[in-house]
Amino acid sequence: MMSSNSLPARVKLIEVGPRDGLQNEQQTIPAAVKIELVDRLTAAGFPNIEAASFVSPKWVPQMATSTEVMAAIVRKPGVVYSALVPNMKGFEAAAAVGVDEVVIFGAASEAFSQKNINCSIVESIERFRDVAVAAKAAGMRLRGSVSCAFGCPYQGAVAPEAVADVVRRLRELGCDEIDIADTIGVATPALVQRVMPAAIAEYPITQLSGHFHDTYGQALANIYASLELGISIYHASVAGLGGCPYAKGATGNVATEDVLYLLQGLGIETGVDLDAVVDAGQFISGFLGRPAVSRAGNALAAKRRG
Repeated sequence: MMSSNSLPARVKLIEVGPRDGLQNEQQTIPAAVKIELVDRLTAAGFPNIEAASFVSPKWVPQMATSTEVMAAIVRKPGVVYSALVPNMKGFEAAAAVGVDEVVIFGAASEAFSQKNINCSIVESIERFRDVAVAAKAAGMRLRGSVSCAFGCPYQGAVAPEAVADVVRRLRELGCDEIDIADTIGVATPALVQRVMPAAIAEYPITQLSGHFHDTYGQALANIYASLELGISIYHASVAGLGGCPYAKGATGNVATEDVLYLLQGLGIETGVDLDAVVDAGQFISGFLGRPAVSRAGNALAAKRRG
């Protein structure tokens, strides 16, 4: 469904702050704080919240409390609570606490795949086959994520055909939704409009999402460029949580408050309450002891304080 100016009339916004946002934080965040953050985001009206990650605590210590968090959050019927799951051990832990959707991933860059997980792209996706089969058998949603779709810290440019190939492989595993992710934030609108059509050619546009990082300040422009193509699902992180581990001092995920402000201005419906998201952003930023990395969130919070 497109609005009169040919942009989608409605967007599904997936909140990734509790997982993608918090996983790189150095200070330990207690489970109670994570639970409150997820509950605030649920109350704000998100249809999908990435709440946990069932990876080895040795690799991502921040996510060691995922079982506790998933067990204690107040779930709203109809809301999808997702978790990143790298293997069957992670899948079993996720299934045990009633995760609604498991997220698997593959890089569009061969160099990134080799450096990060010591195997080829093809091998990396093949490793998820058991998880995919188990998720489908359990009636869980399966989401695939294509990382480094617009550029790689090791090899530089990534060909649109390489992105299409990973999309095809994830489609064959039975993914219900596939994210096209700008992991290092190097995309520009022109690049987005070259890469996204390669994904659209392989997979239904209604199930494709954009996951943009704001490292070079291009995330909102890239979202607009994707809206022009008809992409209607986006990921965002409350308060702009989540640095980019591959670019020194760089911001990571685009801030949810900024995306909501953009979409509201375009008259695009999300069903998410911007004021409640601003409150959630100020809450977690207050705990972390630093300002939110969200211009709209900070501006709206300051305006309220008057």
